[in-house]
Amino acid sequence: MKTKPILLTILISFILISTVFGDSPLTSTEFSSAYATEHIIIKASKTNGILTDELMNYLAIDNNPISIKVSIINKLGWDTHGKNNSSIFLELLKSKKSYSTEEVFLKNGTGDELLCMAYLKAMDNYFKVDDAIRYSGFAITKNPKSFTYQIITALINAQKVIYSDRCQVYKLTNEVRNSATLNKDMKEESISIIFDYMNKYKHNCLE
Repeated sequence: MKTKPILLTILISFILISTVFGDSPLTSTEFSSAYATEHIIIKASKTNGILTDELMNYLAIDNNPISIKVSIINKLGWDTHGKNNSSIFLELLKSKKSYSTEEVFLKNGTGDELLCMAYLKAMDNYFKVDDAIRYSGFAITKNPKSFTYQIITALINAQKVIYSDRCQVYKLTNEVRNSATLNKDMKEESISIIFDYMNKYKHNCLE
């Protein structure tokens, strides 16, 4: 007698979970696959989503390409139970760069450091991205012409409005795509992966 209600509950739960976790700018844009042959991305694929010392050190080196840095974070992915990779990264930066507090880091961190922190925070808990938005805001002032900076910032902001304004979800990233002034410091394949997903939101906007 109780079998049908239990099965119905399981089915509804599965549908809800699929909708939440499968419909998200941060979790559905796996652009790191465009960098799959990079040695450091291969390393990132083998850590079970944990930010290791080797990966942290790569993120902290100023001259490493920002597109690969964010691809590392993208490859580490997300978890329904949350992550703490951003906290791990902050502790490394405090020890290496003498950022005594998070506020000192916000004011004095490099653009790459701030953007990586923003993306890590967003992927740690994609239901709460206010802190990530704050970090990306600081980051983008330091490198406003970078396509990578702009698109990661747009994805984080799109995540914020995913359940309130789906047209805005599309517009945030589309504005980056249409900007003719940005430095395309990300592979075209990565960009295509992002917009193959983001284009799905276009129908939410009135013509």
